[in-house]
Amino acid sequence: MMKRILSLLMLVGSLNVFAQWQPAGDKIKTSWADKIDVNNVLPEYPRPLMERSGWLNLNGLWEYAITAAGQAQPGEFDGDILVPFAVESSLSGVQKRVGAEKELWYKRTFTVPSAWKGKKVLLHFGAVDWKADVWVNDIKVGNHEGGYDAFSFDVTPFLAKSGEQSLVVKVWDPSDKGYQPRGKQIGNPHGIWYTPVTGIWQTVWLEPVAEKHITSVVAVPDIDNNSLKVDAGICGASYGDIYEVVLKDAGNVVSRGKAVAGQSVDLAVAGAKLWSPESPFLYDLEVKLISNGKAVDEVKSYTAMRKVSSKRDENGIVRLQLNNKDYFQFGPLDQGWWPDGLYTAPTDEALKYDIVKTKDFGFNMIRKHVKVEPARWYTHCDQLGILVWQDMPNGGESPRWQNRQYFDGTELKRSPESEANYRAEWKEIMDEHMSNPSVVCWVPFNEAWGQFKTEEIVEWTKAHDPSRLVNPASGGNHYRVGDMLDLHNYPGPEMYLYDGSRATVLGEYGGIGLALEGHLWMTDKNWGYVQFKNSKEVTDKYVEFAEQLIKMARSGFSAAVYTQTTDVEGEVNGLMTYDRKVIKLEEDRLRAINQKVCNVLED
Repeated sequence: MMKRILSLLMLVGSLNVFAQWQPAGDKIKTSWADKIDVNNVLPEYPRPLMERSGWLNLNGLWEYAITAAGQAQPGEFDGDILVPFAVESSLSGVQKRVGAEKELWYKRTFTVPSAWKGKKVLLHFGAVDWKADVWVNDIKVGNHEGGYDAFSFDVTPFLAKSGEQSLVVKVWDPSDKGYQPRGKQIGNPHGIWYTPVTGIWQTVWLEPVAEKHITSVVAVPDIDNNSLKVDAGICGASYGDIYEVVLKDAGNVVSRGKAVAGQSVDLAVAGAKLWSPESPFLYDLEVKLISNGKAVDEVKSYTAMRKVSSKRDENGIVRLQLNNKDYFQFGPLDQGWWPDGLYTAPTDEALKYDIVKTKDFGFNMIRKHVKVEPARWYTHCDQLGILVWQDMPNGGESPRWQNRQYFDGTELKRSPESEANYRAEWKEIMDEHMSNPSVVCWVPFNEAWGQFKTEEIVEWTKAHDPSRLVNPASGGNHYRVGDMLDLHNYPGPEMYLYDGSRATVLGEYGGIGLALEGHLWMTDKNWGYVQFKNSKEVTDKYVEFAEQLIKMARSGFSAAVYTQTTDVEGEVNGLMTYDRKVIKLEEDRLRAINQKVCNVLED
């Protein structure tokens, strides 16, 4: 009887917590919004490339307050906010603007599991937009600038020996009034510019680690030499400490090696199974830190054997290659916005859905446009098999835009603070995704937005990661650096420039609009490069453009990007509606023509 009473009390308590949160506003929502459990928000392990068994998810209801910038921590908070959804989003339960003149405060408590006794405790943030200050038990433990990269703090010295611990986070985000990378966010959303995203927008979590522990795992394949280079970052390593790397295929050991901290492990991979969108094979990777003959830390990861490069074909056209074979890369511009969560997908199933549909549509590539996704998105791409071009989120001002000729003007001059901020965050973005086989191309600039020191930045990017292609400025101001000349043209494909020494690609085209009542972010002011009235008309035009693209691919284009995966706010030019409830084109015809485009070099 007592058990039944306790269960009933727990159920009532859970219902009371749920009653405190509801999606805010009356905008359209995805079907996944109804599946959110405030007691178990985005429960999946947030960092699949370096997984440990123990962790504690801090997502859920926190207290929040919005104050004037520069004020001390508020004595009282305004209410509850659902983390990790940005305060402007419906799913936060708040849906309020902040802006440069105010700051956003978060507060919650947590209890460290007793099983973690004797361990260091790391506090992880997947991403916070933009500047975050963090306190644990009223002690400021650190700060971070950057809206798209993960960061963490060792909070062990600041934890009470037992009981509840307090966590406070303050966020300031100037959005488009600042120089920082911000993507499509703007204070006055309109046209191609969207709602600001302020605060915590990826998972917050705690992790126990040993005094000496692994901090990073970077795996770089070399299929030409049947080898894999693995570097593990180590915290607290002493003389004589080593780490061991084991590569496995379905539980069977393929290769293993050891090295001291600071040295790489080079593994032989005989008869390697190559990764591609058609066959996305992943090896398991285990990394173990050994000190005084004892394993003190171990993480699980994965990797793939694949190569991206470019090469001139028999017709003199520079082609992109995958695993030393010509490979036409074709996919949608994917902005990763959600009507209910803005930057944050409601669930992991939702996060994966767009990738699944992109594959269903017959594409082999995604251009992730001026946004960086949570780590799990890239793992889904690795597992499902899709190539990714990763943009650096734009920010700052723009110089004169000369996209139809090679640039002959004066480049933008950033302030020292702005330049340092750009370099630091771009490096972090690259480092975090260095081991994702799906990521095949870095895109430092888009359409001249914030474009500066192009030749230097491209060379620096290429030097930092020689294993990938670099698209210098997608549709931006063109220089003869990097691996591609990238053209943008709307609505139809056009080749108005050509580079005989690099791959020529069509980084954006299309934008065919179709506004569907009941699935619109706004009832008026909907926008597309060209608009039609029904699915057949849109599909007819899409196929017409694709047939034109096929001819241009045979004569010079080596990749193409169609705008875009979904509608986004006032843009109605998606293959799907913003709420993902309707596929707007005739899917069978879409898939058939897309596969024809992807296979154009095999004809």
